[in-house]
This record gives sequence, C-alpha cells and structure tokens, in this order.
Amino acid sequence: MVKKPTSKPSIAIVGPGNLGSALAAALAHTGYPVSQIVSRRNSSGLSAARALARRIKAKHVLLGDHPLAADIVWLTVPDDAIAIVAQELAPTQSWKGNIVFHSSGARTSEELAPLGEKGALVASAHPLMTFVAGRKPLWRGVSFAIEGDGKAVKLARNIASDLGGVPFTIEKQSKPLYHAFGSFASPLVIALMSAMEQVAEAAGIPPAKAKAMMQPLLAETLNNYLRADAPSAFSGPLIRGDVQTVRKHLAQLRRTPEARDAYVALARVAIERLPVKNKEALTNELLRTRPHDK
Repeated sequence: MVKKPTSKPSIAIVGPGNLGSALAAALAHTGYPVSQIVSRRNSSGLSAARALARRIKAKHVLLGDHPLAADIVWLTVPDDAIAIVAQELAPTQSWKGNIVFHSSGARTSEELAPLGEKGALVASAHPLMTFVAGRKPLWRGVSFAIEGDGKAVKLARNIASDLGGVPFTIEKQSKPLYHAFGSFASPLVIALMSAMEQVAEAAGIPPAKAKAMMQPLLAETLNNYLRADAPSAFSGPLIRGDVQTVRKHLAQLRRTPEARDAYVALARVAIERLPVKNKEALTNELLRTRPHDK
C-alpha cells in the first residue's frame, strides 16, 4: 500500500520586513502554503506586504483584524516588538494546538509566553543569514538556531531542513553570545567597511574607487580565512611587528577618530589572539591611544 504523503503545515508570516519577505517567498517555493501575510495598518511597508501576498498567493491581513488561519504563526518582527505583538495576538483567538515561532537570534522563546499561556507551543528559529532589501539570499547551508517546546522545535527543524538549512539546538542562555558571534560576521564587517571608506576618503581615494581597490584584497583575505583559520590568514604590519608603521597609522588616523578607535580595538584583539611580533612595544603604542584621542 502506497502511503499518502503528509501535507505541509500552513504558515502565517507576521511582520513582512526583509527577513519575513525572504522567508515567506522561500517557504512558498519549498511547498509550504503561506496562508497569510500580516502587517500593521500604519506600516510603511503596507504596499510591499500586499504585493508579496499576491506574488505567493497568500492573503494579506492587518494585525488584529482577523484570526490567523494557519498551523504555524511565524513572527519576523524586530526583537523589541516580539513580546508586544505576542501580547496583542493572545486575546484575538484560541491558541490551543497552534505553533508559534519567532526569528530573533538574541531573544528566546520565552518572548512568546503570552501565547504559550493560551495553549500555543512556541519556539525561536533564527537563520544565521543577512537579509537586505532587494536581495534574495541563498538558504542552502544556512544554520538555524532553534530552541523551545519539543513539538515546535521538531517542526522548526523540519522546515529549516526543507529550506536547505542546517538546524541545531541552541541553549537559551547562549543566544545573546551566539547572536553577537553572528554580528561579527556581517553587520560589524559592514561597519568596518564603512570605516575603511572613511580612511580611504581621508587619503584622497573616493568610496567607489576604494571599493574597487579593496575587492581583490578583501576576497583573498576571506578566502584565506575560509580555507584555513585566522592565524593562517593574518598578514600586515602587526604580524611583522612594525611598530613605526603602526605609530604612523595612529598619528594619521586622528583625522578619522571613529576609524582610529576601531583600528586600536582590532589591533588589541590581534595582539592577544594572533601571531604578532614585538607584542610589548605594540601594546605600549596602543596604550598611548585613548578613544577619540586628538
């Protein structure tokens, strides 16, 4: 006897921003019926939310206007809004038997307590990926940090795997550091690129040209790190122990104080964790530099 394939659960996405929109499209493409796209009445992205709903054949509804007709409700709202939205949703319907996720990397499933108290099974499921407007991220190989109620966790793991991701269990107390780890891999890298552009401009190199000049260097640096490890990919004046060069950097970086602070902070990490020569002399040089020292 041929077993009938189990249908996939329906999903409502609450908060179709960059993450929510990308997730909704990926779920629909993977065969999950996205029943509703939910946004606030005064949301700046209302027209985009409606367009997304039309594109994936979902219904667009306003938060609080209708019960959420889905097996899984997935909150992809900003971290500070998760508990607020959960509180708003709690009295709108019966939650017994529903599954509710949120996608914060730093907050735990306890943010969904108002819904859990109404009978929902809850979990947090965070994809370790960057989401920006106008880009469709690849999901294959993306890690999903998951924790929460047993059945909700199992469903989240299945969905992550279906998307091509790699689910893993995260301890609740580890989530803030896990999220900080992710911040070093993406948003803080972009902050570093912004500092790089600031220094380039101070040197008379316009941002567009700086990007072109840095592309081969950045690409090779990242490739070296991914092929091996941080010590193997490390190069430059610190590994050589060039104290005079570092001194000149620091003197000229007074023109870009925020970038100078970043240089000092990263150099201190390098001295502690990477193969650096003349560590004592370099440390003394950095100790003479205070944040925004002029």
